Amino acid sequence: MPNRDAISRKHKLGQPPGALLYTGTPRDAKATFSMISYNEKTQTAHTYNNLERCLEGLTDGSVHWLNIEGLHDTDLVASIGERFGIHPLTLEDVLNTQTRPKFEDYEGYLVAILKMIRFDPTSQEVVTEQLVLILKDQMVITFQEKDGEDAFDHVRHRIKSVRGRIHKLGADYLYYALMDAVVDYYFEVLERIGDMVETLEEALIEGPSPEMMRQLHHLKRKMILLRKSVWPLRELINNMERSDNPQLTEHTHLYLRDLRDHIVLVLDTVETYRDLLSGLMDLYLSSVSNRMNEVMKVLAIISTVFIPVTFLAGVYGMNFDIMPELHEPRAYYILWTVMIVLMVSQVIYFKKRKWL
Repeated sequence: MPNRDAISRKHKLGQPPGALLYTGTPRDAKATFSMISYNEKTQTAHTYNNLERCLEGLTDGSVHWLNIEGLHDTDLVASIGERFGIHPLTLEDVLNTQTRPKFEDYEGYLVAILKMIRFDPTSQEVVTEQLVLILKDQMVITFQEKDGEDAFDHVRHRIKSVRGRIHKLGADYLYYALMDAVVDYYFEVLERIGDMVETLEEALIEGPSPEMMRQLHHLKRKMILLRKSVWPLRELINNMERSDNPQLTEHTHLYLRDLRDHIVLVLDTVETYRDLLSGLMDLYLSSVSNRMNEVMKVLAIISTVFIPVTFLAGVYGMNFDIMPELHEPRAYYILWTVMIVLMVSQVIYFKKRKWL
């Protein structure tokens, strides 16, 4: 089956900078819009299927959060860019689902691109989607690759409660809060993966099996995916802290430091699990090798025990008529006695040497 990422890159070859080309999974569903507006006293939340209706009634003095779910409609993304004065290069990054997480400071707005990650308990898989956050004046615009479950339920609940810090601060704090919610979701995913690693470790200690190696490779691929998603966030948050854009207030810069600490903790956890999985893989290979060595040792001992008696049986199985012991009446019993004594002596010797 061809790699979708490779196909997407192939389609972008030769396209001019700023060309709007969606590189994700093709979809037929319409994009949905939700608008949340709030100030210190009130909040409103609505979901729409039409962009113009969604943008109606925007009032000054409130913070507005426009969330778009579904990036497959390039005409829609282009119209949003034209409506809010978003540069074509930003729109290109919005539609390119393989864009590396980053932060950019444009004239008039800020843009951050992250990977939103969640754990699907049904398929036991890590699901990723691209998330783009744009801060422009008192509005935050978020583009989600897919509709459905996301990481922002806690943020919506805080806004709905009409109390707390988020209602007293501006859109830049909402910008931070959304990124913080995404990073917090990483901890939940890592916790699930940690449980899987612990279960696999216990099973591996009891006894390795070929299925365990498949699970180890699967978990290692998940950690590689997480590392690719989280590692660039250090650079992202550092660029945000260094930004002197007036849309990021000094008050929000304090919270960005806390977000940086969370990102570092996520990275440390990812690296810890990667090392642990590498150790489990070495343990698996060592266990399989030890089991093979034990089997070979038993086979070697069995062969060693039977080599002398096989030699005697071969000698007396030769087709000769003139042999001194052939006409001895007790030769048969003597031969059996010699072979049994040899075998028992070797077994006793091996036990004394602790080879058995």
